[in-house]
Amino acid sequence: MLRRPWIMAGSGECGTVRERTRLTGRGGAWDRFVASDPGLLRLMAGLRTVGAIALTLGVLAALHTDVTHMVAGAMAAMVATFAIREKDVRGQAVTLALGLPVALAAVSLAALLHNQVVGGDLFFIALIFGAVYSRRFGDRGTALGLIGFQIYFVSLFVSATVPTLPKLYATLAIAFACSAVVRFAVVPETPERVLGRLRDAFRARLAQLVGTQTELLDADPDQLEKVIDDLRRGTARLHETALMIQGRLEEGTRDSATASLVQRRVADAEIAAERLGVLLLNARSAERADTLTLHLPHAPLPEPSKRPYGDDDATRTLRRDLGALQLLVARPAPVDRGTALSHVRNRLLGYRDEDNLPRGSAAVQDVFRGIGEAARAVLGLRLALDGPQDESDDSPATTRSREEIDAEDLAITGSEKEEDDEDDRSGLQRPTTRAAFQVAVGSALAIVGGEFLSSQRWYWAVLTCWVVFLNTASTGEILVKGYRRLVGTVFGVVAGVLLAGIVGNHTWTAFVLVLVFIFAMFFTAPLSYALMSFFVTAMLGMLYTLLNTYSLDVLVLRIEETALGAACGIIAAVVVLPVHTDRRTDELLSTVLVRLGDVVSAAVEQLSGGPAVDLLDKARDLDTALDDLRASTKPLTHPITPLRVRRQTARYLVALLETCAYHARSLAATAELVPYSKTIAADPRLGRAGLRIAHNIDVIDAHVRDEKTGGEVEAGASIASMLEADGTGALRSGTVTFRVLRHLQRLDEGVVGLARPLDVPVAGRRRR
Repeated sequence: MLRRPWIMAGSGECGTVRERTRLTGRGGAWDRFVASDPGLLRLMAGLRTVGAIALTLGVLAALHTDVTHMVAGAMAAMVATFAIREKDVRGQAVTLALGLPVALAAVSLAALLHNQVVGGDLFFIALIFGAVYSRRFGDRGTALGLIGFQIYFVSLFVSATVPTLPKLYATLAIAFACSAVVRFAVVPETPERVLGRLRDAFRARLAQLVGTQTELLDADPDQLEKVIDDLRRGTARLHETALMIQGRLEEGTRDSATASLVQRRVADAEIAAERLGVLLLNARSAERADTLTLHLPHAPLPEPSKRPYGDDDATRTLRRDLGALQLLVARPAPVDRGTALSHVRNRLLGYRDEDNLPRGSAAVQDVFRGIGEAARAVLGLRLALDGPQDESDDSPATTRSREEIDAEDLAITGSEKEEDDEDDRSGLQRPTTRAAFQVAVGSALAIVGGEFLSSQRWYWAVLTCWVVFLNTASTGEILVKGYRRLVGTVFGVVAGVLLAGIVGNHTWTAFVLVLVFIFAMFFTAPLSYALMSFFVTAMLGMLYTLLNTYSLDVLVLRIEETALGAACGIIAAVVVLPVHTDRRTDELLSTVLVRLGDVVSAAVEQLSGGPAVDLLDKARDLDTALDDLRASTKPLTHPITPLRVRRQTARYLVALLETCAYHARSLAATAELVPYSKTIAADPRLGRAGLRIAHNIDVIDAHVRDEKTGGEVEAGASIASMLEADGTGALRSGTVTFRVLRHLQRLDEGVVGLARPLDVPVAGRRRR
């Protein structure tokens, strides 16, 4: 049972505590849900799709449409809704309008080729090639290609023929119209609303992370590993939300200056929260904790401190102030009334002044400094998200923090961001072209094999081959996705058998279950592909029941076709223009190293007195590249992989790079303060300190790209020793050098640590 941090609070804070209790009881469950589904993206996707299908079924039922066309309408409404992923409303409307003629053309060709086995198969392969190739034209091309393929598939599913075309045309028109009504009127979605919900999710996840850090403060030694696992998870979830906000800023804000402001404040809060976790781990350890502990699962935990811990005055105050920080994060400005919360904020911001630090060990005082910096980041976040606030109760420390934040805001130029470099690959080297050929070959194999299994339902194998290629970029990713789809399908067949027996001939009960499964499918898709496949297969069992074609043999055939389609996709990925997982991860690793070097070099240059540059954009580019690398290594770290040593190496590399990225972000955030901070100044010596890090990154990158440069990673004296050896004296507290030295040292150690698993030679170390 954790000690309550407010037992020593003054009377002004008691009201805040009571208010916190009331708010937690009322909104705690909703905050947890908001944190679990950032931006409510999964919830809205499920509601929008289910709403479109329900409205379509209602209109078709009012027109006394037969069950077959109701099934076709439901599937068309689903496709018209989930295929469109553009962020702005106008773009969504244009794509939806273009999607209807594409759908009508697809169903027409399916009906005309209904009895032409060879011609129909050849056209289907050509359609698949075009649908995948169209992904090179962005979200609209992807959506239209997906609509064309899926509607053709729906036509095969309901056995469309020329005489049925008029009814199918009307059904498709109704489905697209209902999708538009739900999308733009019933469940409207704008970039501003999505960004607003993502910001709420960031706030909720930040509050959860601070709560976990409070648990870390009081965790018993036998509970420490579990709490640190929770801390890793919370830190990763906060970072994920920050990246999601980054991806929505351009469309969700009124101008580039506002986007830059929100981006900066989110980055500050994320860095401050992660740093606070490291400082807390240091405070309860006998030795300085390695930042890697917060990024590598099952990493060795630091030796706990032998001194009595948890009962001294400093720790009690620390416990109280962590609770106050959590309250400060969780309370949005619109409900911030009275003086109690202002009193809490003033006290926490006071810890930025050395004279206000409570007595305690150096490590505990570092935590109080971290709380002060976190409170400043939260203040900046509240100003960016909630606008100007009442300043009448500000203390001098709070006023100083506001002035610093205002100075930073004035430095935002509002200039447009540079566009990302276009992919200069062409021909068969272009990812979309290569994937189109792979899917076409895999689909041809699936058609041939599927015909041997069933001349009526061979298209299930083609569908599986198609979907295992979506959002994959290497053979390993396709293998894992095919395996997960097969597992989900097997369990889905079992559920379909049980539910079909229960539902029987109750048509509307079956439709209700279809809606439930579709919602579950969209809600779980980003979390588990196997779970999504389970709901897809269970839904198909209901559709077969509605079409009176259900039987155990049909569902068993579904498993066989799924296995065949996955196998054909894997064969095509291995044989046709293959992109091996090693090659893919090496390319992405090189990209991460280049961007890491860019951030470090630019930050160190600015820290040593160089010109100001946009460091946050560089840091976010690094985060995006690292996120891509993390996704590409999932086949290597999957539990089914037999290569245990390789799995451990991949996890270690990603964790080490995440650690380096954290220190690089911290350097970038500190460097951005130099031009207008009153408390820190540039230090020219840091320019020399960054040379070794930059050199080592270049050597490792060249080794990853197989460039025979013969370079070696340099290791030796610490960066602190290098700077002190130049005769300019000891590092003084309060200088920028003292502030960033720890990050530079950890970054230097992390980069050198990359050399061993990558087999890069290190100067002075004998290779075995």
